[in-house]
Amino acid sequence: MVQPQLTPEMLVARLGDYLVSHALISAEDLQKALTYQQEKTVNGESCFLGQALLDLKLINRAMLDQAITEQIIQLRSALQASNRNLEQRVQERTAELQDALQRLSQLSQMKANFIANISHELRTPLTHVKGYLELLITESLGSITEEQLHALQVSQRAAGKLQDMIEDLIMFSLASRGEMSMKQVETDIGRLAKLIVNSAAQKGETRGVSVHAVIDNDLPPVQADPEKIGWVLTQLLDNGIKFTPSAGRVMVSVKAEGASLVTVSVVDTGIGIPPERMVEIFEPFHQLDGSSTRHAGGTGLGLSLVRQIVEAHGSLLDVTSVEGKGSTFKFPLLAVPEKK
Repeated sequence: MVQPQLTPEMLVARLGDYLVSHALISAEDLQKALTYQQEKTVNGESCFLGQALLDLKLINRAMLDQAITEQIIQLRSALQASNRNLEQRVQERTAELQDALQRLSQLSQMKANFIANISHELRTPLTHVKGYLELLITESLGSITEEQLHALQVSQRAAGKLQDMIEDLIMFSLASRGEMSMKQVETDIGRLAKLIVNSAAQKGETRGVSVHAVIDNDLPPVQADPEKIGWVLTQLLDNGIKFTPSAGRVMVSVKAEGASLVTVSVVDTGIGIPPERMVEIFEPFHQLDGSSTRHAGGTGLGLSLVRQIVEAHGSLLDVTSVEGKGSTFKFPLLAVPEKK
């Protein structure tokens, strides 16, 4: 197929209307040219309107070129004006977004400060409550009955949970402000994992969930903050136990990956996470079951802090899950190079 020759007229829309409106041709002349153009097209010939007008001698070349040039200039001016308006709108929207981002940052900072202040204020009276509960339970303030002892022990466990939640809030506020301290030292990750698993075993047994560890022999030490990594393992184990039905299991695996990495995994056979809701599990103060009758308690900060701590170690938290079958949380840690 023969391509039509490129001409300035191809850049101009509605040339006929322009010529008529400027009294360069009449409406009857335009109709004649359009009919002529259609006949040419039917015969397989390419014919622009301007050429049809020239062939019919309804306009001369100079007039046609002048009309096309004027239209092109008008189009260019309109395009430049449109571009200026677009640039102005982009600048305005950018300024609005920057302002919104600044306000969001300020609100986030205010929230972190508020959480930190409230958490610290709660910590002091809670310490007093726990202290007096301990005095009562140990009968330092006088003898108590079995029923009273049971009630005090329930209160003591509740106070312990409340203290854990307050500590989580304080850690979250520090992380939000970039003030969470990390003391990375040479750490025996295998021993640490065993201690955490042994500590969580009783909680698992209470819920009918088996908790065990699979740890490679002769693991190299890793560079980590043992307190923070221990907290991460505790949170992941607690979550695994919490969301695993009775007769299920939760496993902590620690394996060497070559000479430079040690991979830590927490695997459960729990309810799993729907794929479309995977991103939600890391949102602070958010739980997948947000109903007032939800079975799992907590602040919704655990996994958000877990990811922040893992990333503060220069690592990444990998999550895989199959709904109804369980989840795996995995992250690598750098091994300490052998001393020569």
